[in-house]
Amino acid sequence: MITIDIAIHDQNWPDEQLLEKLATQIVQVTTLHLEMQDVVSELSLVLTDDAEICRLNTQWRHENKVTNVLAFSAFSIKAGERPGPMLGDIILAREILEREVREQEKSFNNHFTHLFIHGLLHLLGYDHSDDCNAEIMENLERKIMDTLSLTDKRRDCR
Repeated sequence: MITIDIAIHDQNWPDEQLLEKLATQIVQVTTLHLEMQDVVSELSLVLTDDAEICRLNTQWRHENKVTNVLAFSAFSIKAGERPGPMLGDIILAREILEREVREQEKSFNNHFTHLFIHGLLHLLGYDHSDDCNAEIMENLERKIMDTLSLTDKRRDCR
């Protein structure tokens, strides 16, 4: 089981209990797809705003811009490897997420789910650094979304 510790840095996020329930379901389905249901680990989910995620993106990725999701692994692992006791941090920015929901005509829960899956796969060693890896990661995202009975009408949300 992967435990999720949620930190809310922006009080305008929807109900924490709802998001925790959604994140827990996402982790369960993702680990099932990756045959890692027996993994014991922990991750941190930080729910923040555009200003904080921009600062973090500038500090750690040297990109002075807002992004919807950042993922920082506690330990470097390759896709398919079993993680250690701490996965790392997934950080989501509310304002850009809400803008993308409006612009891409998605539901908040679907987009939150897609971004959380994306961050979780990064923590589990997946990346989209080249076309082959991007295809693998996107196919996993799609399969997990399908299992959760969610559709992601547009895939270009990173």
